[in-house]
Amino acid sequence: MKKYELLKWLQDQYYQWQDLLDQIGPARMEQPGVNGDWSMKDMVAHLTGWNRWLVVRLESAQHGEPEPPPPWPEILRTEDEINTWLYESSRQRTLTDIMDEMHQVFQQFFTLIESLPNNVRVERIEPAFYLIWVNHQRFLAGEFFDHFRDDHEPDVRRWLAREEKH
Repeated sequence: MKKYELLKWLQDQYYQWQDLLDQIGPARMEQPGVNGDWSMKDMVAHLTGWNRWLVVRLESAQHGEPEPPPPWPEILRTEDEINTWLYESSRQRTLTDIMDEMHQVFQQFFTLIESLPNNVRVERIEPAFYLIWVNHQRFLAGEFFDHFRDDHEPDVRRWLAREEKH
């Protein structure tokens, strides 16, 4: 797979994500119940937190630097602990802040991928996982979208269907 194909896939996924956010609309973004008590705003903050971490790690690899420490406290080891920390650290932030950060992180990610050499190693693992290799390190380039699709989209779609009935 070529870098431009990965960029096109990422752009397509981003547009689909934006379409979903537009369908939800700002008025419903803070309503709880999307995934447990989480609102869609919480979901966006959660996904963006992990995506920001991907960007930081990818940038370090691109510059041949060691992986930096994660943004969460070092004592947190499990995904559930990290997810709780991400939730707690962002739940008081405004919807505007969360959405602005999401767009900013996506732009950083796209710019970073674009800046990689055209012959960067990109692999597609079926059904649709994209790996990008930078200085002998591999990264799940579609982690944001894959994680959403596999772990959260069914809950979001069920919640949205219930909301649209009312």
